[in-house]
Amino acid sequence: MTMLTPRTPKKLAPPGRGTPTRRERKGAELETRTRRVGDQLIEISARPGAQVLRDLAATRNGLTHAEAATRLERHGPNVVAQERAPRWFVQLAKAYANPFIAVLVFLAAVMYWQDPEDVGVVILSTMVLISGALRFWQEYRSGRAADALKRLVTTTTAVQRRAGRGAGPTAFEVSMDQVVPGDLVKLAAGDLIPADLRLIAAKDLMVAQAALSGESLPVAKDDIRGVDEGQRETADPVEAGNLCLMGTSVTSGTATGVVVATGSDTYFGSMAGSLVGERPQTNFDTGVRKVSFLLIRFMLVMVPVVFAVNGLTKGDWDEAFLFAIAVAVGLTPEMLPMVVSANLARGAVAMSKRKVVVKRLNAIQNLGAMDVLCTDKTGTLTEDRIVLDRYLNVHGDEDTEVLEYGYLNAHFQTGLKNLMDQAVIDRVDEAEEVVVDARFSMVDEIPFDFARRRMSVVLNRNGLLGAVGRPEHVLITKGAVEEVLDLCTHVIDGGRKVELTESARINATLTAEENNRRGLRVLAVATRTMGTPRDSYTVADESELTLVGFLAFLDPPKADAAAALQGLADKGIAVKVVTGDNELVAARVCADVGLDVGHVVTGTELDALDDTELRELASRTTVFAKVNPVQKARIVRALQAEGHTVGFLGDGINDAAALRDADVGISVDTAVDIAKESADIILLEKDLTVLEQGVVQGRTTFGNTIKYIKMTASSNFGNVFSVLVASAFIPFQPMLAIMLLVQNLVYDIAQLATPWDRMDEEYLRKPRNWDAKGIGRFMLTIGPISSIFDIAMFVIMWNVFAANTPAEQSLFQSGWFIEGLLSQTLIVHMIRTRKIPFIQSRASWPVMVMTILAMLTGLYLPFSPLAESLGFVALPASYFPWLVGVLLAYCTLTQLVKTWYIRRFGTWL
Repeated sequence: MTMLTPRTPKKLAPPGRGTPTRRERKGAELETRTRRVGDQLIEISARPGAQVLRDLAATRNGLTHAEAATRLERHGPNVVAQERAPRWFVQLAKAYANPFIAVLVFLAAVMYWQDPEDVGVVILSTMVLISGALRFWQEYRSGRAADALKRLVTTTTAVQRRAGRGAGPTAFEVSMDQVVPGDLVKLAAGDLIPADLRLIAAKDLMVAQAALSGESLPVAKDDIRGVDEGQRETADPVEAGNLCLMGTSVTSGTATGVVVATGSDTYFGSMAGSLVGERPQTNFDTGVRKVSFLLIRFMLVMVPVVFAVNGLTKGDWDEAFLFAIAVAVGLTPEMLPMVVSANLARGAVAMSKRKVVVKRLNAIQNLGAMDVLCTDKTGTLTEDRIVLDRYLNVHGDEDTEVLEYGYLNAHFQTGLKNLMDQAVIDRVDEAEEVVVDARFSMVDEIPFDFARRRMSVVLNRNGLLGAVGRPEHVLITKGAVEEVLDLCTHVIDGGRKVELTESARINATLTAEENNRRGLRVLAVATRTMGTPRDSYTVADESELTLVGFLAFLDPPKADAAAALQGLADKGIAVKVVTGDNELVAARVCADVGLDVGHVVTGTELDALDDTELRELASRTTVFAKVNPVQKARIVRALQAEGHTVGFLGDGINDAAALRDADVGISVDTAVDIAKESADIILLEKDLTVLEQGVVQGRTTFGNTIKYIKMTASSNFGNVFSVLVASAFIPFQPMLAIMLLVQNLVYDIAQLATPWDRMDEEYLRKPRNWDAKGIGRFMLTIGPISSIFDIAMFVIMWNVFAANTPAEQSLFQSGWFIEGLLSQTLIVHMIRTRKIPFIQSRASWPVMVMTILAMLTGLYLPFSPLAESLGFVALPASYFPWLVGVLLAYCTLTQLVKTWYIRRFGTWL
């Protein structure tokens, strides 16, 4: 929507090798677009103000109403691209986009084609419906909760327009989306910048740019009065003194600016426009896909083998086909989508009680897998407020006289008090200092301006009660160190006023510089006792000053930040600080909270690196400073390329790209809208302790998910192996197809309690990730154990109970059904922990209850009224001691193999 011609963008950072991924293309698109808009703004910044107005076909009196309407129609509303939540039916369709659900739907269709009245069709269809509905409802509800966090208010801005060409200008409020290129915008303290503006007049303007630059303190803009030739001091539009960008806000001063870009063509909009659309695949998506296709490939191999063996040995190919379908259902962890959804939904509910809104369910597992957290420092490690850290004499020693004079200057000034003035006042109040203002009264003040970079008050030193004498006026100046020092001729040293010699001046300068290097913002305080008191004073009186000392400010670390960082480190998470603030401030804060700072890497250094070099640097660097939005996203991608699961915590416009590229994007409810839209998780409190609790919940969620997968996959593999052996040597079906489905259904219902299980403390200490290869190895190692005891039960039923003819097949099938179901249910407790079950680690009560119910159901079915319709017969009492012996032997061998497996591979779940 800008009306100026764009330049060709600068050469981007060297691309990586091979064909770029979709994520890399998105990153390059964002970088190209942002750089192009930045170049345009710098060109505008360098032109004289009068030339900018001519280029925009605007005047200092503003557009006419007719011109504004025409431009609004041509350029559209002043809004940036936003990622809208999909319609409910689209979300519902996506909830069923899962490979296992596709397999189940296919199997149900085949079963329906064979026999429309088959109860298995109903069972499979119910599983599919519940799984998808659970995921849809949780994500839909979370999306609505996130939308409710946005402040539903209409924001307006003051523009200057004319009724017609001959009419005079009038300033009035319009909705921000009605602002157009060429509009003149009037700015005052507290105003949001509605679009990208080129200032044409400004006085004492301070702008908060933290959302774009990460700097915690407001930035001074140029004073523009009269002739305006433009600026060529910087190539960064955020730092340009005569530009104000959308998304920032005015903290003090006044200005008039002409709109040079609106909507998606603003610097902010250039970032937002590249962030809508399909999100990149995260660690969770990749992991689920790999595990899903591993299990599906295994099923595609085993089912045809079962079909062929049964058809060749029994001669009944129709029956063999039905049995193979039942085996396919048994092999498919059909409850996986439901268990995963239930796990994630339970995690989301648990996190909501800790003031965390989960927008995307998959992010919970990603949070548990996260091993690197990138975060801004402001408001996360720090309190997001300016405090007076120290008050020093010229030798760097604490001196309350400096605080007293600083307090008097801040307290008596009549202008808008900035953050540092308020910090001085708060320090006196908090430290319960002696109230000194009763000894003084206001005479005059010399306001702050950006040319002098200082302000002064003149106070009358009141005499003691009843004392009579001529008044004594004292001038107290506070401002930038260099400017105040230039006006000083004397210095307070050891309580005495002495001449400010060259060596003393150098010493004072070194004291200020030392505190600057510590990341502190330093102001100088000086005084002058006026020889002849009078009613008014001017800038000329700011001379022959006596330097008292220095005030040093910082955004202090949170009291619990160090403990929170240690908590994350104990959980195996490396914290990297990625900030737009300067390197000195960043290093100081990070050192204060216990981070090993090392070499601080700046954005300028990053731009000189290609992707390979950045990957190596990012892994060993803790603090990145003065980085822009594109560089933040590059850092995230570089860490991901090194195999890390990366979380990003941010709340500004400059964080949006990195939030979107991260495996888990984390923001806060006070963040700008684009940051909240890009995030997966929204914290209602910007607190790393809350985040640590979320990490534990994520690992618990993942642990319970992987627990189900490994239990089911190994158990199913053992069952199929047993079926193959039985089919080869037994002259009848070892179990009817309906029995397999019922066994599977009872087991799966029992597994619905898995999301409510607890995880061992040791498991929660390290990041956890998907490992398809490890699942395959676990399945092939643990699965055959159950086959040993299945075959033992075959032998017992065949020889001890004479179930060795087609006429006695129901007895054989009933005996194996109970043993198979009970062993499959008990193995849950063997696999859920690397410890000794029931003794060193017990399952949660929901899991215990469901285990007991499943076992009782299995024992009851052969004796129930349903027995005949399902093909069961009652088992003799002598069967059960054999059953107990088989189950005890099974659990013992499994524990021994588990001990060996952990020693051999160093892992279990």
